[in-house]
Amino acid sequence: MDIIKALQEELNIGRNQVEAAVKLIDEGNTIPFIARYRKEATGSLDDEVLRNLDERLRYLRNLEEKKTQVVATIREQGKLTRELEEQIAQAQTLVAVEDLYRPYRPKRRTRAAIAQEKGLTPLADMIMLQVMTEPVEKAAEGFISEEKGVKTVKEAVDGAKDILAERISDSADYRTYIRNTTRNLGTVQSAARDEKAESVYEMYYQYEEPIKKAAGHRILALNRGEEEKFLTVKIAAPEEQIIQYLERKVLTKDNPYTTPVLKEVIADSYSRLIAPSIEREIRNEMTERAEEGAIKVFGKNLEQLLMQPPIVGRVVLGWDPAFRTGCKLAVVDETGKVLDTVVIYPTAPQNKVEEAKKVLKKLIEKYNISLISVGNGTASRESEQVIVELLKEIPQHVQYIIVNEAGASVYSASKLATEEFPNFDVGQRSAASIARRLQDPLAELVKIDPKSIGVGQYQHDMNQKRLGEALEGVVEDCVNKVGVDLNTASAPLLEYVSGISKALAKNIVAYREENGAFRSRRQLLKVAKLGPKAFEQCAGFMRIQGGENPLDGTSVHPESYEAAGKLLEKLGYQPEEIAAGGLTGIGKKTGDLKKLAAELGIGEITLADIVKELEKPARDPRDEMPKPILRTDVLEMKDLTPGMILKGTVRNVIDFGAFVDIGVHQDGLVHISQMTDRYIKHPLEAVSVGDIVEVKVLGVDMAKKRISLTMKL
Repeated sequence: MDIIKALQEELNIGRNQVEAAVKLIDEGNTIPFIARYRKEATGSLDDEVLRNLDERLRYLRNLEEKKTQVVATIREQGKLTRELEEQIAQAQTLVAVEDLYRPYRPKRRTRAAIAQEKGLTPLADMIMLQVMTEPVEKAAEGFISEEKGVKTVKEAVDGAKDILAERISDSADYRTYIRNTTRNLGTVQSAARDEKAESVYEMYYQYEEPIKKAAGHRILALNRGEEEKFLTVKIAAPEEQIIQYLERKVLTKDNPYTTPVLKEVIADSYSRLIAPSIEREIRNEMTERAEEGAIKVFGKNLEQLLMQPPIVGRVVLGWDPAFRTGCKLAVVDETGKVLDTVVIYPTAPQNKVEEAKKVLKKLIEKYNISLISVGNGTASRESEQVIVELLKEIPQHVQYIIVNEAGASVYSASKLATEEFPNFDVGQRSAASIARRLQDPLAELVKIDPKSIGVGQYQHDMNQKRLGEALEGVVEDCVNKVGVDLNTASAPLLEYVSGISKALAKNIVAYREENGAFRSRRQLLKVAKLGPKAFEQCAGFMRIQGGENPLDGTSVHPESYEAAGKLLEKLGYQPEEIAAGGLTGIGKKTGDLKKLAAELGIGEITLADIVKELEKPARDPRDEMPKPILRTDVLEMKDLTPGMILKGTVRNVIDFGAFVDIGVHQDGLVHISQMTDRYIKHPLEAVSVGDIVEVKVLGVDMAKKRISLTMKL
């Protein structure tokens, strides 16, 4: 297989682009580095295309390796024909290779294998040739052998049938047809194990849907219902059509003696050997496809969450709400440093509201707090009531926001949190995290396992390794898009930078603590175990503000410093002007980019990126995202009425809709059918996590705590 050609066709990109990307990946370059600093080579392929290419490259190489192994094994058996070798070479999937290998794979002792040991293969061959001139039972008499364990005619005939059933089952062509027919015409069906049992799976108690139309979230729901013993799930294939196909293929002659026997063999081969195997394959395929879709949605949601704009320049009070153990508070300054922590008890059972307000008023005055970040967990609603009352009693202008605290408890109990806050208990750590994830969501959320952030669906039912790898890739792309401040970034943030491992991240922090702030990117080469390759990969994503070289505060890569210096000199700028806010209007002065790039000895795309960066150094792509909604008053679910129009924040996007926080502690659901007037395949075509949207209340179910919303205003 020409892997380069296959990737070119799959991804719909040029052959040169594929060749360049594969070469760069093979040389050990990271996806963010290739996407940002090797645009010239790849024709500006973005990180999403490059990750798809990397994944498919690994699959196709694995496929070629499997083909080599299979060919070698069959050759060793002395059964490899030129035709079979060509079929294996042309196979496009691992499933196709497995089908071709099936007849030659070493098997456990099947019924067919036992029959072969008893010497019944010649009888099976005679039946298959369909040229018998006497009944099969008569021919079988010659195979009775006490020595070989064939005691009766029936045993001989049954053994021959078993051999033939396995032969039919092992045919790659037959399996391909049956698999495709089942996929295209079959249905997935589910039924209740106990009709009377109440569960969230009641809609699947009598359910049937064509396989090719089954949506991913329904497949994952069926799998979970089956796992939890509420449902039985099966694939219903067009059996009659399949049997007719097999009969057409197998019954090549009309023989009164062998035709009835072969019809029995075909029925047995399909029901006992082929159907269960194909059902498993198709169920696995459906699950993999559903997981793939869910992982993509999870990844997109995670990206939007991580790329939420930071709220800078504000002293924030982080509030981790609770009942019995009290609400933990942490005051965090503009840089994320924890200034103070305290526990108050305004909620049940203590209900010390006035005492809590006194503490809060002192904290607000002492630290000039202007924003309160409240976790959305237990006792969040009660805490919000106290905050709203307090804001009406104080002269300062303070706002609050309810933040998704998913993963805060995971972080606060982690080894990392213990190292970061050795003298804090888990509640204090959680409160600090709730405050910081508002100040800089990316820097704080990278400390938490992406799977614990709570913006997916059915994530615990998926292949955890695959999910983990995909989400790690999303975090890596986000961190490198934004870049990190080399002198303030934590080790957990640094380890997502291109080329930086966990060990190197710790070494960078250790070097910084021992030697003080980095003055130049080149100093990174003095960090233990950080060699030239790692430096090449990471340097462009590391920022140093106020360092020796103003270019160190930009995303211009050190390999382009010489060209950038020549550019500044040619256009009459001083390097110091970069740090003073950027070179406004530099784009207009460059003139013919192609000509200028040739003069400077760099590529045109690289030059365009340098110019863009010098115009607005270290631009933060998060600035373009919608800002979070800050509140000063509270709304409750009982206040909602159909027709009410509100602003809300999209908290999670799933296959059938989106959950929107409208400030009542219960996210409302906008079903996919209520998102736009045009047809959309997936909610992500209309909304993303973090979007600020205007919604209208359709209905409120107080008993089930469900809010139905529409975006069709």
